[in-house]
Amino acid sequence: MSCFPDTSFLCSLYRKQIHSPGAIALMQALPGPLPVSSLLLLEFRQSVRLQARLQPRGRPKGFSKHEANLMLRDLQSDLAAQVIEVVPADWAEVHQLAERLSAKHTEQNGHRLADLLHVATALYLGAAEFLTFDANQKLLAKAEGMRVPW
Repeated sequence: MSCFPDTSFLCSLYRKQIHSPGAIALMQALPGPLPVSSLLLLEFRQSVRLQARLQPRGRPKGFSKHEANLMLRDLQSDLAAQVIEVVPADWAEVHQLAERLSAKHTEQNGHRLADLLHVATALYLGAAEFLTFDANQKLLAKAEGMRVPW
């Protein structure tokens, strides 16, 4: 497997953001489907639903329920068309890798659990490249020997 994304990459694919052109260009250059984990899809969907909840409550964050529904629909369409493919992972092994990453890097760099799990999943799957726009996750992936294109 050549690459594995995180949630920031998926957000840039399904919602127009500053990094969307780079994410779209990379997707168009892939020779096959983009591999994702069930955990990554869960975090992405949860994030989209949470952002849709925040906007109506007058917070400066978030986006409309309509936009959230479009993002989730487009993701489902890409899954059905096999543009994105869910790859299996042995979660016990991923958790062991995440624990190793936590012990090695968290005290110094303050990584979130989801970030550790995404990088651990990429390592478990043998990804050479980690697709993220998150600076802290980029540090973690690079520290573990993966390339990060941005």
